[in-house]
Amino acid sequence: MAKLKSLLKIEGTLDGMTFYKKADGQYYVRTKGGVSKDKILNDPAFERTRENNQEFTEVSKSGKLLRRALIELLANVKDSTKTNRLSSKLFKVKNFDTNSVRGQRKVSLGMQTPEGKESLTGFEFNKNAPLDAVLRSNYSLDTTTKEIKFTAFTPSVMLAAPQGATHIKLYAAHVNYNFSTGESDLVISNVISSVINNIATEVTLSFATPANGQGVEMFLLKIEFLQELNATLYPLKNGTFNALKLIKIM
Repeated sequence: MAKLKSLLKIEGTLDGMTFYKKADGQYYVRTKGGVSKDKILNDPAFERTRENNQEFTEVSKSGKLLRRALIELLANVKDSTKTNRLSSKLFKVKNFDTNSVRGQRKVSLGMQTPEGKESLTGFEFNKNAPLDAVLRSNYSLDTTTKEIKFTAFTPSVMLAAPQGATHIKLYAAHVNYNFSTGESDLVISNVISSVINNIATEVTLSFATPANGQGVEMFLLKIEFLQELNATLYPLKNGTFNALKLIKIM
């Protein structure tokens, strides 16, 4: 990088050179650098780069399709980092595909392994309000009946409710998702709407019909916080404090 000392002050690109002004008020010039696209695509020295790019594309596509399948749940869960964090998890899942050569490993094949399922299980879609921090109550999932049960659930005691929250919605989702085709079926459980009080109740979340398909089964648990104003309930901070966790993959 060179500093421009002449009286000619240019900003922009000219004959392969870029002229720009930095915060110190000085003008600088640099030449175009980097490796050409053609070299990356064809040079044997960049074979590893091509393999990484192919797998990056695979993971990005898988993440996009999965988020689309869960859009009904994600719409009011506000976390700008969830896309990158999910991709990071799916990269690990892809690595459990031990049958494909490097550059052709698939998330769908990694997800067929116990290790792949375990890697994605427990994913928190809102790092600012993880379910494990928001929910202080134990719960059990019966994978046969597909019921989630809470014993003696007391909202004021068992929830780390944000300031201003007066009510909650608690519900689950059963999802059948095919990582190979992107086909999905999502079913929402009964929704428990409750004021945040100190009354203990037995809570059971169940599904009228299970999700169907040829993919993996996923169970998610979600808590939404609301605020009552003049007898009307409003979402609190547009979902900033809503928690959503992937609690089981089968």
